[in-house]
Amino acid sequence: MSLQVDALRGALEPLVPVYPWIVFGAGVLLGWRFHRLQPILALVLLLAAERTLATFADAGAAPADRAVTAAVALLLPLDLAVLAWHSERSLRAGAGRLTLALLLVQPLAVVLVRQPELESLARALDAGRAGGPGLRGAALTQPELLAFGAALALASARFALRQTLIQSGFLWALLAAFLAVGAGTGLAATVYLTTGGLVLVLALVETSHHMAYDDELTGLPGRRAFEDALLRLGGQFAIAMLDIDHFKRFNDEHGHDAGDQLLRMVGATLTRTEGGGRAFRYGGEEFAILFPGRSAVDALPHLEALRRAIEATGFTLRGRDRPTQKPKRPVAAGPRRKLSVTVSIGVAESDGGEADPREVVKAADRALYRAKGAGRNRVVCAG
Repeated sequence: MSLQVDALRGALEPLVPVYPWIVFGAGVLLGWRFHRLQPILALVLLLAAERTLATFADAGAAPADRAVTAAVALLLPLDLAVLAWHSERSLRAGAGRLTLALLLVQPLAVVLVRQPELESLARALDAGRAGGPGLRGAALTQPELLAFGAALALASARFALRQTLIQSGFLWALLAAFLAVGAGTGLAATVYLTTGGLVLVLALVETSHHMAYDDELTGLPGRRAFEDALLRLGGQFAIAMLDIDHFKRFNDEHGHDAGDQLLRMVGATLTRTEGGGRAFRYGGEEFAILFPGRSAVDALPHLEALRRAIEATGFTLRGRDRPTQKPKRPVAAGPRRKLSVTVSIGVAESDGGEADPREVVKAADRALYRAKGAGRNRVVCAG
């Protein structure tokens, strides 16, 4: 392994004592701050495995010591795979409590493996190791390879069903664990497992940023991202505020699920904004569009194009008897209603000087209310 090269080993050794505590400590604190139990448990598992391998991977020929590292090689990948299949909600339910109980029992099992009474089990765990009984060989035993293969298959299937940054982080953590248990040295195990933990921490940070700045329903940047974008505006710019007409009545008549579908449809249309415009979910049924370096006159044709596109698309109301899952055989669709959807838009611009973007937002909002008062389904420019 590359980490066994003397020059690289000498460079890494001074950092090894603090590297795990910085990464895992910061990760657990972030997970606690963002109320994410799943990555916290994964990081604690990786830290426990790192401490165990750092202690016993270089321990020499003692069968009991090699059995400890073999137990880690068997348990760690399966534990990570089980955690990957949990959600934050399931971890707090009955299945999650059972998983936590199994995780708490495992340290006791690893300690028992070192007892003289279980020497036969220790030898069985280490049987088949490449390099003979006196070495922690680079190759894993067949049971260890099967454990990692099953874990990678389970984690990959979970990622295919739910492609999130956290699930991607679990795959990288499994790869790091595979390299760590096969490396044969405590230094390499520490570097690999801590780096796997670092990937999970970065995934947690990126996920939290996504939750804070992006709107999950529409996929557009959210209110916080809009406020940050306002701070970067200067010189000439235009801001448009867009509101779905009669949205409250639509929700009352057709339900909140249909309302969410309508918001997603409008959000998808706004992602195609041209003229340098960038759309944001402002709140409720209201959206904002920024046009840096553009005047209101420049933005008007692009806003008019959006208004016409939404009106032309309409909204097909799904039947109440529509199955929740796609049937294997096509079934005759019931009557569907296509509803007309319109939006009102108000747009305002800066004066090209040191205009406060928030004042421009207020001016665009006033123009929006004028558009609604004039009959809706139109674009009105402030002024």
